[in-house]
Amino acid sequence: MTSTAAPSRAPDTLLVLLAVALVLAAIVPFVPAGQFAPGQPMSLASFQPGESALGLRLFSSDADHPGVLNLFFDGFTSGSRNGAAIGVIAFVLTVGGAFGLVQASGAVDNGLKRLIARFGHRPRLLLAVLFIAFSTGGAVFGMGEETIAFLALLLPLIRRLGYPPETGVMVTYMASQIGFGTSWMNPFSVAVAQGIAGLPLLWGAPFRMAMWAGFTAVGLAFALRYATAHRVLPTSASSEGPGRAADASTPLGAVDHAVLWATLATVAWIVWGVTVAGYYIAEIATQFFSLGLFAGIAAVLGGRISANGAAQAFTDGVRGLVPVVLVIAVAKGMLGLLGGSDPHAPSVLNTALYAMGSAIEGTPELVAAWGMLAAQSVFNFFVSSGSAQATITMPLMAGLGELVGVSKQVSVLCFQLGDGFTNLVIPTSAAMMGAIGVAGLGWLAWIRIIFRFILLLMALSALTVALAIGIGYA
Repeated sequence: MTSTAAPSRAPDTLLVLLAVALVLAAIVPFVPAGQFAPGQPMSLASFQPGESALGLRLFSSDADHPGVLNLFFDGFTSGSRNGAAIGVIAFVLTVGGAFGLVQASGAVDNGLKRLIARFGHRPRLLLAVLFIAFSTGGAVFGMGEETIAFLALLLPLIRRLGYPPETGVMVTYMASQIGFGTSWMNPFSVAVAQGIAGLPLLWGAPFRMAMWAGFTAVGLAFALRYATAHRVLPTSASSEGPGRAADASTPLGAVDHAVLWATLATVAWIVWGVTVAGYYIAEIATQFFSLGLFAGIAAVLGGRISANGAAQAFTDGVRGLVPVVLVIAVAKGMLGLLGGSDPHAPSVLNTALYAMGSAIEGTPELVAAWGMLAAQSVFNFFVSSGSAQATITMPLMAGLGELVGVSKQVSVLCFQLGDGFTNLVIPTSAAMMGAIGVAGLGWLAWIRIIFRFILLLMALSALTVALAIGIGYA
């Protein structure tokens, strides 16, 4: 894969994150680590200011007091099998290996040739269908990390249609986060937040469904406009040499049919697992590994690769995503430097949350709501998990909203809009870094592409909050 001169001048994403980590490490020792009193509802009144800072060290064997030089190790070992960083890292590497096997079978390449021959004359329709599908996935069952695997599957098609790889990120991960941020039923964000705020689950769904349709339309328009403007049409059949047209019309072989049908069956299996059986990244990783294993066996039996070649293909697929894993680890390690996300344990995050809450106390309703929206957007930099952010912030924000006349429903709206859209830019989001990493994009390159659209989403979010207050959305 070739690269242009411009990206080579930009600092590597890993260097950017390490620089941010060093800045945080320099600040943390001077910020008292506060906490919210255990056993009490989170509120401004229950906040306990810290008497001292965390006392950050260069290195430490104590997980509760991480050191700067422990950044990578603590990032790698944080979380659980169902979350960042351990779970997401295992998911990314497993999917990478599985798709290495799928690609080695040749079925995807042959299938894409046939697909382009049949539907390549209407690529915008294909992009639109993909965008709406992934936005719906984000709205219905909180699709996020799962898009990494689908992006890896779709990138060859995106490239063959002449679109740059960031188009693939837009119609998969970006679409899912627009759906995530405007969902009416996401069990990992809206349902959690409404439950904590004391609201009936899925209450106010019609307003949110209209919001989802509007934001999805705006996102789709942006993605199609960008894709069209940056499309490089494939060279003609004559310039590609004899046989190109014949390749497109050549019937698929038995191995191709087996692997492609297995891929479709795996996608259906994942949709069923997530929506019905409650599968998450551990189970989804297993599903994709099963696909890779099947593709490898089919390719070996079909004479396309040897058994050793299959093992090498899996290894190469894993190796290609190691840079992504490094970025995920350092992003999660940064959270450890701040003391973690437990509201009842001393951390700089709790102090920051209290400061943001205090800043909007006593302000007019609309100004307070916008302040809550901004606070949730900033806090998402440190805690990118929707359910975790809801658990930490909603007890305080819902109560604080009532103090200044903001309804609980609007407080939840501020949470989901602030949490959802900033997932498209924050370097601490393992899913976002994984998605752009799979597409071969650095963080700064992605920011240059997306920042105007993010500003538009923020402006539309502020207008949506104002509309909600204006119509008495309670």
